Amino acid sequence: QVQLVESGGGSVRAGGSLRLSCASSGYTDNMNYMAWFRQAPGKEREVVAGRDSDGSTRYADSVKGRFTISKDNAENTLYLQMNNLKPEDTAMYYCAADWLLPGPPTIATMSSQSAFGYWGQGTQVTVSS
Repeated sequence: QVQLVESGGGSVRAGGSLRLSCASSGYTDNMNYMAWFRQAPGKEREVVAGRDSDGSTRYADSVKGRFTISKDNAENTLYLQMNNLKPEDTAMYYCAADWLLPGPPTIATMSSQSAFGYWGQGTQVTVSS
């Protein structure tokens, strides 16, 4: 059984930074694709960043240059470093993972929630102006 547990959320002022973590456990061998999503109140869940097992990364346009997705394979932990945070980044952030994608490994494919079968419980990020 795969478990994903996010942590690291909190409240920061605009311009600040946070680093989210997603610890994975269970049968996670060769979990090829992992991603961070976010969902703001009243809005649909959207992909923020994705990562392949070969280290390739993809980002939503709204976070390019500010967010960095990375993974510590030894610790089975996915990270999201968020810099220069803006009030519009306020959302619940979720970690997602799967062994396969339903299409080519692009941000468009990863943007579909149905592309990932495993999800964490989320961690809240609040950015004040």
